[in-house]
Amino acid sequence: MSSFIFSLNATVPVFAVIVIGNLLCKIGLIDEHFASISNKFVFRACLPCMIFLDLADTNIRRNFDAPYIGFCFIITLISIVVIWFLAAKLMPDKSMVGAFVQGSYRSSAAILGVAFIQNIYGTSGMAPLMIIGSVPLYNIFAVIILTFTSSDADKKGIRKACIGVLTNPIIIGIVLGMIASFFNIKFPGMVKKTISNMGVMTSPLALISIGATFRGREALAKIKPTLGASFIKLIGLAAVFMPLAIYMGFRDQKLIALLIMLASPCTPASYIMAKNMDGDAELASSIVVATTVLSAVTLTVWIFVLRSFGFVQ
Repeated sequence: MSSFIFSLNATVPVFAVIVIGNLLCKIGLIDEHFASISNKFVFRACLPCMIFLDLADTNIRRNFDAPYIGFCFIITLISIVVIWFLAAKLMPDKSMVGAFVQGSYRSSAAILGVAFIQNIYGTSGMAPLMIIGSVPLYNIFAVIILTFTSSDADKKGIRKACIGVLTNPIIIGIVLGMIASFFNIKFPGMVKKTISNMGVMTSPLALISIGATFRGREALAKIKPTLGASFIKLIGLAAVFMPLAIYMGFRDQKLIALLIMLASPCTPASYIMAKNMDGDAELASSIVVATTVLSAVTLTVWIFVLRSFGFVQ
């Protein structure tokens, strides 16, 4: 029972805020324009500040975990390549491949991952290290896959996309945070508090925005590929790689961060990229909606299992 309560405490508050965001939108207190601006604000300002401060407060020389980051990188790369290969071979409608592959591997690692780990441990913990090992690959491969699976995609867009990855606010926050940590830079109290105030807005504002843009009917648009991608995203990848992570000795925050990387819902950014690169935006939207709803159950079960076997405390 204690493990079950622990699991509910980890998941229910996060999804309760999503529901609140949806209700606020329905009663007209906020709208999609608010959600769009909020998402930009979170990704470009709040989240980089939070990640920067988390890394800056960490002694990276002592705590930098190359094996852990390498593990995140390798299993992310394997997941993407295998899903892409199988989808290209097995899906009859090739126009769906890009959105399906992206929806199957691309997690809300930065937003929901940080929210879950903060909710459990009170700090983002290993999330920044997990992000280093996975998020750059998410963005790079999303561009490559959508470019080569969208009939009207501009092949010259790859160069621009790579520049976009290098100038991504999250990546900049990670790099600056690692520099500040490596050189043990100490900030004045007022500066640190200002950055912290920006960072603490990340999770609640992002979750409210996700709820405000949630549309239940879209989940039924293309049910078969939607459910297939949702199964891979929420269950399949974790079922394959979590036992390996446990075998390698990862526990507690490291294991939770890996779980979020492997089994959290698909990021709304996948819909934006699919729409702008002539992918199947309808399928991308359906996957985002379906994984967001179903993950309330699947993540609770995953955390309950890990807690029950003593792998997380």
